[in-house]
Amino acid sequence: MTEQREEKKTLAPLRNVSRMLALIDRLQNRGDGVPGMGCFYGFSGLGKSMASSFAVNSTRAVHVQMKSVWTHKRLCEAILDELGLPARGTAADMVDRIAEALAADSLPLLIDEADFLVKKGMIEIVRDLYEMSEVPVILIGEELLPQKLKRWERVHGRIRSWVSAELADDRDFELLRTIRAPGIDIEPELVKAIKVNSNGSARRLVVNLDEVDEISRRIGRDRVGMADWGNMPFYTGDAPLARGYAA
Repeated sequence: MTEQREEKKTLAPLRNVSRMLALIDRLQNRGDGVPGMGCFYGFSGLGKSMASSFAVNSTRAVHVQMKSVWTHKRLCEAILDELGLPARGTAADMVDRIAEALAADSLPLLIDEADFLVKKGMIEIVRDLYEMSEVPVILIGEELLPQKLKRWERVHGRIRSWVSAELADDRDFELLRTIRAPGIDIEPELVKAIKVNSNGSARRLVVNLDEVDEISRRIGRDRVGMADWGNMPFYTGDAPLARGYAA
């Protein structure tokens, strides 16, 4: 029950969700001869993975999150697992089967943490999958991913659209507020403090709004203000300062 509740509370049509869906639509409806790869990039915490998860539910896209220790074969196994197909044979065999399955149902392929593909020199396998299937393939990564891809001309040249993840706006805050702290009246001063300390990060907004929800449960009231928050630090993503000890 808790797991289902958390999933429901995580997915929301935020600003970056709309940008991801628009990117997929643009690539799916591209004209003949137009490249079909895309890049969705931005700083950590802006909700790129959240946008990917929403896109999977909305477009039947296949989504995998690359890991730092993965090999070519392990990546293929992960994609086949998402497709519901057995992972067997060599990496080359699996690439053929993945491309065939993607093409058969016109399924977009989203690869998260794509910076690891570049770092490990594995980016060409993604180009192979795109060339063989001709379905939209979107690389999702950090702010510098577009610069990193410049080294790989055959991949860089096939990217039709570069879409940046943007900072969360007031509409995003209200959407997250309704699903992370439902039914709670947050006083204006606390709303302002949450926005300032979250600094446009969807992830930080989620953490701080969850804290509001927890405070409301603890005090037994559906109105929460700065006095209820008290001296507790807001979640900013910053590391704590080093503690000093008297000699």
